[in-house]
Amino acid sequence: MTKLLPLLFIILWASAFVSSKFIVVAATPFASLALRYGFVTAGFFCFALFIRERFAGRPGDIAAACMIGVLFHGVSIGSVFYSVSIGLPTGIAALINSLQPVLTSLLAGPLLGEKVTWRQWLGIVLGFTGVVLVLGLDVGVSLPTLGVISSVIGLAALTSATLWQKKMSDRLSLPVTNVYQAFAAFIFYLLATLAFEDSVINFTSGFVMAMGWQILCVSFGAFTILLYLLKTGSASKTSALFFLVPPVSIFMAWLLLGEQVTRMDLLGLLIATVGVYLATRK
Repeated sequence: MTKLLPLLFIILWASAFVSSKFIVVAATPFASLALRYGFVTAGFFCFALFIRERFAGRPGDIAAACMIGVLFHGVSIGSVFYSVSIGLPTGIAALINSLQPVLTSLLAGPLLGEKVTWRQWLGIVLGFTGVVLVLGLDVGVSLPTLGVISSVIGLAALTSATLWQKKMSDRLSLPVTNVYQAFAAFIFYLLATLAFEDSVINFTSGFVMAMGWQILCVSFGAFTILLYLLKTGSASKTSALFFLVPPVSIFMAWLLLGEQVTRMDLLGLLIATVGVYLATRK
């Protein structure tokens, strides 16, 4: 079962990009995310109480968990929602997001002392090549500058959070870490919606279904799997999984939204798959 977790993570994480389309057309980005993480915090808190976890810990460890939550769940996801809401295609947002393994591998050595082998570097190069083949044609279209900048900021936040979480993964239990991170994200979005937008939420059927999916499957599922993979494996190997997210997002958009899939998409997915295998195999 554990061997299936990377595949499940890829599917759930990719679904977040597709489902975000249904959310941003019915609600402002920060208000919808504040609602999402309010439910997520309550869910994680109830689960931690049910299994009788202790929330006490060193103040520095709790503060670090909250800051990682702001980066992981706040800046990273918020930047994607915001960029999509102002017109950046979700494929381009996913492509920028997929650069995270490259940055993580570059920094994992000096910051975490991890050894990145030549096979992992080859897998990273192939993975990025596959992603570019899938989404490269979209880069030539007119893109909102602010949306691109927002996605790049989210990329930096995701990379920083990944490295920091790997370093702090043994300080608090996984359920308690989830509670602190989700609560910090909720406060972050609450402040953001008060400061930067006139909040609007239309509870259409599409919004409710997409929000429910993101709460249950992405926040409860994908992020818990990601934290577990970071705790049990290396940061560079885990990050290589992100290369498969954009191609899988393309296929989900084809299934759910009727978007076309070309032969170049299939070729890119194949190359990215080989890259992830080389970068993550034992």
